[in-house]
Amino acid sequence: MKLSITYKHVVSHKSVETEVDRNLEKLEKLLKHYSPDLIQLHAVFDENGRTKEYSCAVTLYLPGGNLHATGFGDTHRTCVKRTFSELESQIKKHQAKLRKDYEWKRKRPRVRIEAEAVS
Repeated sequence: MKLSITYKHVVSHKSVETEVDRNLEKLEKLLKHYSPDLIQLHAVFDENGRTKEYSCAVTLYLPGGNLHATGFGDTHRTCVKRTFSELESQIKKHQAKLRKDYEWKRKRPRVRIEAEAVS
């Protein structure tokens, strides 16, 4: 996976990188079927100086399409966690769509079992 991180007005880069690495391990488990050379992840971290709020925007480029997620938080950790949890749900939804899960959903009839009258 090719990774690029851009920082805007962020003071400590080390804490952000550790959180990103931790969450990338989770994403790599979901993306193990893709070739690592074809996957690109671009992250932008920004700190709003007035409100002291952090924002994170992540774009994941896959062979089948692009996924984008954003997250806001009071700390780096919450910001990254929200962003990657949103991205993880988008990946699962995207892969389900590629597998065409909506066509394979089984519609089974309900079998009713009637109780016998016991005297």
